[in-house]
Order: sequence, then C-alpha cells, then structure tokens
Amino acid sequence: MASIEKRGLNSWRLVVEAGYDSSGKRIKRYKSIKVEDPNLLKTTKRLRDYLNDELVKFKIEVEAGEYIAPEKMTFEAFVKEWEVKYAQKHLAEKTLYTYRSNLKNRIIPVFGHLRIDKIKTMHILSFISSLSKEGARQGFRKGDLSSGTIEINHRILKNIFTRAVEWNLIKQNPVSNVKKPMVKHKEVIPYDEMEVQEMLRLLQREPIHWRVMVTLALTTGLRRGELLGLEWHHINWETGVIDVVQSVSVSTAGIAHVKEPKTKNSKRKVALPSSMLKEMREYYLFKMEERNNVGDRWQGGIYSFMFCHPDGKAFHQERPYLWFRDFLKKNNLRYIKFHTLRHTSATLLINQGVHAKIISERLGHGNIQVTMNTYGFALRSADQSAADKLESILKNNQEPNLSNT
Repeated sequence: MASIEKRGLNSWRLVVEAGYDSSGKRIKRYKSIKVEDPNLLKTTKRLRDYLNDELVKFKIEVEAGEYIAPEKMTFEAFVKEWEVKYAQKHLAEKTLYTYRSNLKNRIIPVFGHLRIDKIKTMHILSFISSLSKEGARQGFRKGDLSSGTIEINHRILKNIFTRAVEWNLIKQNPVSNVKKPMVKHKEVIPYDEMEVQEMLRLLQREPIHWRVMVTLALTTGLRRGELLGLEWHHINWETGVIDVVQSVSVSTAGIAHVKEPKTKNSKRKVALPSSMLKEMREYYLFKMEERNNVGDRWQGGIYSFMFCHPDGKAFHQERPYLWFRDFLKKNNLRYIKFHTLRHTSATLLINQGVHAKIISERLGHGNIQVTMNTYGFALRSADQSAADKLESILKNNQEPNLSNT
C-alpha cells in the first residue's frame, strides 16, 4: 500500500509499506518531496501526476531494496550503502581499493559514529586540517601525510556526501564549501647507479619471482599493473622483445581483471638486455616446473601470468609494493616506491645518453612532451654533461697559436 500526505504549502510525504517486522507491526518507508516549480503548483492535474510518478518510483526503490532509510543513519552505515549502490558499480578497482583503505584508516574512525545529517562543514574542515599536522602518517613510514593523500580524503568525502544529497538523505553537501587541498608534488629521487648495483646484489638472496620482477621493472620501466599482466606468450625468445598489451588488477574477492594498459601508447614493444633475457629463460623453466608440481590444483584459468601464485592466481596489485617495502627496510636501503623503479629506469637511460624519444616509447608515454616534463631535470643534467664532454674534446684538440710568437 502506498499513499501521499500533504505536509506544507509545497511539500508532501510519500508513504510506502514494506511488509511487517518480527512483532507483526507494519513497516513503513517515508520520503519527503518538495515542489519548487510555481507553474506545477498552480496546475492540480500536473501536480497530481508528478506526485504519483514520484510515488511509483519510490515504491519501486523500496520493493527493489534500494531505498535507504534516513532515520538515525550513521556515517559508517551510509558508507556501506554507498559502497554497494555506487562505489562497486562506478569506481575502478584500484580507485575503490584506495578509497576503502582511507575510509578504514582515517575517515571512519573520525566520522563513523556520527549521524550523517549531523556532520557539518566545520567537522570536515577540522578533519582535513588534522591530516596536515605533523606525524599524521602511521605505519611503516611514520611522518607527515602527502598533500596528494590529503586531497584523496577530501575527494572521498565529497563523493560520499554528494550521493547522500542525490539520495535525499541530506539537503546540503557539507564538503561543498571546503576548498580542495592543493597538491604539492614531491620531488622523486630515483636510485643512482651505485644504489641500483647494491639493490641488485641484495636481490640475489631473494625468491626468484621477486628478483626477476624488480630487475625487469628496472630494465623495462613497465608499470606495476603491466608487469603483473605479462604472460609468457608476450615474450619473443628469439628477438628478446616483450609485448606490453595488458595490465591486471585483482578484486578483494580474488578475481583478476585483465584490461588494456593506461593509454593507447602504453601498448608497446620493449627490448630486453641480453642478461635479462637469460634470466627470464631460467625463470620460465622454474615456473613451468612449479606448474607441473601444482597439477590439478591449477587456478590460473586461461591466463599464464609470469608473476603469480604457484597455483596460477594473479598477484594482487599491492603485493609487489608491500614486498618491496619490506625488502628495502630489511636491507637498510633508501626507501623508494615500487613505481620509482620506473623513474630509475628512465634516469639510467638518460644518463647513458639515450634519446628522449626512445625513452618515451619504452615507457609508453602519450607523447615525448610527457617524458620531457617528467624527466626535465635529468635531461637537462645529461645535456650539460654532454656539453662538458664536448668542451673537453675541444680543449684537448686545440693547437697552440704560433702566429704571435
């Protein structure tokens, strides 16, 4: 049963029954409708048709289980609704993982217990401000949060409260008047040649799949998802060229999502150094023996990933980062992100005098300007080094001027 109740000059309440509770009492769902259009208010039939349409839509929502009851709903309870009804359908796997992590570690502990309609702009401002304080980062790298992380938390809150407004739980988004935090990009300092040599030496003690993955990241500059998406048929054993055609991410349910790389230019062919190709051959034999030992317990399906669990299941995208972080800590090496291996690969090539166009193609950049902007400082340093070498040649080949003697 459904009905419409007039509540004010231009407001009505929609009522839909949703069965009975455990004590036999009728369950009713309510939704308030406010009509701002003066022309609609003046025309009885049009107004009645409009309200009836809204009632039908509301009834469908309730019966489909998509209606969110606003009574005393906490922020944490709403986040669960938001995740099912919006996030899982509209956010990319990697984005959803980042949102969940920040919600769990930072946002829910602060807002979770509060009623969603009681959270005001000042609460949001105070929270964003607290993230900027010294020592806000916890865990492995205690210290200050990056401006990028603070901006992500602002974005998450804005997204959630935008949905709350759209779904008529609240009238105004408390994040709307909170200025978006400015992102200050920190200078990325890749490993130099000595640091790379030390890291490669220490990698010899590690499991073969991690040793090969890190070395491959250094020699190819592939992104983490691209490395995880590599399959054995992507390598040409005769030419030593890897075909980069896909990346992979894994859902919390353990399902591998294989997709095309970041941009159309990300589909590319990357040549391997001969020593890397030799190591890949050894690794291939290891993985084939591992697969034979697994036998009927193989879970890889149609995929034959280079880097995966012994049963063929793809690694979760955070697994290389977490292992690499622990590896650096264990060996007292300077901390860099796993992604910085890509930057290290680029700067090593720059220092060897490789042309920016070739580097751009190896990295899969959209155009050479992206490479110039990203590695401008390293390219300028290499250019100055080249000029110094030319100067040395000129000086060494200048003959004394004997005309004035």
